[in-house]
Amino acid sequence: MTTSVATVAEGTDSPYALSHLDALESEAVHIFREVAGEFERPVILFSGGKDSILMLHLALKAFAPAAVPFSLLHVDTGHNFPEVLDYRDRTVDKHGLRLHVASVQDYIDRGVLKERADGTRNPLQTLPLTEKIQAERFDAVFGGGRRDEEKARAKERVFSLRDEFSQWDPRRQRPELWNLYNGRHAPGEHVRVFPLSNWTELDVWQYIAREGIELPAIYYAHEREVFARAGMWLTAGEWGGPKDGERVVKRRVRYRTVGDMSCTGAVDSDADSIEKVIAEIAVSRLTERGATRADDKMSEAAMEDRKREGYF
Repeated sequence: MTTSVATVAEGTDSPYALSHLDALESEAVHIFREVAGEFERPVILFSGGKDSILMLHLALKAFAPAAVPFSLLHVDTGHNFPEVLDYRDRTVDKHGLRLHVASVQDYIDRGVLKERADGTRNPLQTLPLTEKIQAERFDAVFGGGRRDEEKARAKERVFSLRDEFSQWDPRRQRPELWNLYNGRHAPGEHVRVFPLSNWTELDVWQYIAREGIELPAIYYAHEREVFARAGMWLTAGEWGGPKDGERVVKRRVRYRTVGDMSCTGAVDSDADSIEKVIAEIAVSRLTERGATRADDKMSEAAMEDRKREGYF
């Protein structure tokens, strides 16, 4: 079964109405199946972060008991959290999936990309991502972006057309009336697909709790050595932090989102269980990217600029 029917869904009198989480699950499962029917070489972006973990869980549900008909793709910056990479590899082995890795470090070693002065590699992911898509001829690429995360992502459709250079043009967005998705694309173009578009951070955590989905431990409160920069707690590492005058301290923190260590901040937290995390998010007034991602603060249009270049 891909969805479960609630006895009486909250806010309704019908015993056949889907609950809020069931409706979101059903929509995502429909999107996965639609892509499987329309495209030849889809791939799921999988970093080991909570949204990509949720996407894979939904894909497994969509095609059970058969295998997931998609491979996975990870853009490895070389500055990823070890806990997340370990989770990624264990998950791939557990489900017998094929993992493609596009390495930012490889591009730096070949002189194609140069390290940034601030040490962050998130903005360097675009070229390895787009060239991997072209080399493997992926025609549909699943991403875990949600509309509640950031204003540029709020503009994007579930099926988002990218041109032959993997670039995004908001003027080419297609209408999606009645959940009808248009995957038509010219040779060389591809479509980015966002099955979690209508989910919120709270929806994600409530669904993870309901389904008993395992996450990397850094999503829960733990003791960690961090230093303060630009109003965030960053983890010390080979990427270049801390600088002179940035004092390393031990604090009890957790991560709301996971990306490059150089630009992903932790938040002070005592939420060491999923119930406490949900309670914490329910009263938060900042999105996880707004609160903890330095790469989104480079300019007012940082995310939109990168999306136009081919980033997610």
